[in-house]
Amino acid sequence: MPATAVADPEWLGAQLALAARRFRVDARTAGVLWWYSAGTVLLGPSSSSYVRGGPVDAPDLDSMTLFVHPDGRLLEARAAGSVSRPEVPARVGGLVEACVRAVAPASGASPRSLWAIASDSLANGVLWAGGGEADAVALAADERFPRPRFVEVAGQLAVRRSSCCLVYESPGQQKCVSCPRQRPDDRLRRLRVAFGG
Repeated sequence: MPATAVADPEWLGAQLALAARRFRVDARTAGVLWWYSAGTVLLGPSSSSYVRGGPVDAPDLDSMTLFVHPDGRLLEARAAGSVSRPEVPARVGGLVEACVRAVAPASGASPRSLWAIASDSLANGVLWAGGGEADAVALAADERFPRPRFVEVAGQLAVRRSSCCLVYESPGQQKCVSCPRQRPDDRLRRLRVAFGG
């Protein structure tokens, strides 16, 4: 389906309701969880193609197609066109702005928390594509993004998250390994275990 569906209150409301039912959480938490997953999918094509060099997959709702699981999860986003590298940071900011403008009022999640999630999504996308801090900072040039942060753990670079997905509010779930809502020494210990260090 076209990615412009994200800005359709009816479609988005249905997706957030599916997330609330799946995770057994309230509307605000469902919005954060949905955006945590959706942001990774929507920002993935442009962040990975940016790291590879050359033309970058266009980060625009108007030019992207979404592949959606029946349970509401976004599985993949594909861009129909490309843009030059100098255009990318502003276009990424525009994509996130359009999504935040839709998700915040539909869920009650704060725009600030949604921008932080997008910053972490960009940083993770860059790392998965083999890039580094300079790439993530360049992509997150819009002043509404918190600056992407990284930490070295067991010889590997990891995102030092500024956002929380709130999955621990779902019954039976715990905080993610890299969750910023835990003591720094606990987070580092858990990251070392995850990285085998």
